[in-house]
Amino acid sequence: MMTAQRLDRRITIKRPGEEIGRDEWNLPIFGPDIELTLPAARFDVSDGERFAAGSVGAYRMTRFIVRHSRNTAGIVPSDELIHEGRVHNIQGIKERAEGRRRWLEITTSVDTDDQSSA
Repeated sequence: MMTAQRLDRRITIKRPGEEIGRDEWNLPIFGPDIELTLPAARFDVSDGERFAAGSVGAYRMTRFIVRHSRNTAGIVPSDELIHEGRVHNIQGIKERAEGRRRWLEITTSVDTDDQSSA
């Protein structure tokens, strides 16, 4: 059972600002990035290695649980989730079974061999 006491981490959801106009070359001008900082619970699900283009890369799958709200209901996979200085790729978002519109579960992946963002 998920409880508010388990929300012992802080995450930031970040998305590009909305288009606010066009410049003289008709390229879009965007407003400031939209950031939402939330308390969350973190559960590491799995880790492993990927083989691509002749190299090996390590990754970790993590689930973050946040309270359902009007703001968190708008989270989409194209948003960035930032936790402890690392950008996590959002793989999926779903409502938890513990009650309607109480908790959201965000599944992410992150490269663990990339030390530049830690």
